[in-house]
Amino acid sequence: MTSLNSHGLRFAFGTLTALPVRVSRWDRGAARAGMLCAPLAGLAVGLLAAAPGVLLLVGGAGPLAAAVASAALPAALTRGLHLDGLADTADGLGSAKPAEAALRIMKQSDIGPFGVITLLFVLLAQVAALFELYGRGWADGALGTVAAAVTARLALTLASRRGVPPARPEGLGAAVAGSVPLPGAAAVACLVVACCAGAGALLGGHGAAEQQAVAVLGGLGAAHLMLRHCVRRFGGVTGDVFGALEETAATTALLVLSLSWG
Repeated sequence: MTSLNSHGLRFAFGTLTALPVRVSRWDRGAARAGMLCAPLAGLAVGLLAAAPGVLLLVGGAGPLAAAVASAALPAALTRGLHLDGLADTADGLGSAKPAEAALRIMKQSDIGPFGVITLLFVLLAQVAALFELYGRGWADGALGTVAAAVTARLALTLASRRGVPPARPEGLGAAVAGSVPLPGAAAVACLVVACCAGAGALLGGHGAAEQQAVAVLGGLGAAHLMLRHCVRRFGGVTGDVFGALEETAATTALLVLSLSWG
């Protein structure tokens, strides 16, 4: 079990981030453990993304500079993998073509108009939400950045649950689709919600705890709707769909956190 957990951590960090981690096993057991560990990869990305935002704000820069830094670093830490998946998925969905043709469009290296427009508005939404959070203080900005990153990877854990089929016989989607037992995914989700709520309580009391929990659940709900639509359109999930789910969950969580609460 200890060995499998180690391989799972390597799988999570090696496939979901650009951090220098070598994936030593690529089987169903490692995939299952890796997707259960996905929120830990999100925690690492979130902490690293929050650091420059906090430093800029404390150093005298405005909340806009802090927001841009915290929105840009996750893209760098994944080599733009999830944003690319979001763009490809938008092109596939926007094509209105049958599943096979849409999947071919998603595999092309270029980005179409649907992808460009989607990337533009998603990144604008993330920066706008982080601007609001950093405007309240460095702690709000940092916690929002971390919570969004963890929620984003938790959405991938839930999307890897049993019953969700792959759209292709190869690729990351096929490697992890249906690998996570539903009880395990639910347990990880409950733990993440509790941890985010606890962090919110430390920062701002009951209201902040409630907002953190709602933000996580809201991000997961938006990702679930996207997942259902993609499975219906493409016949299953792909690596690109996982990228779209990640960005959808992160953006929704940030928008919920940016709302005035109470």
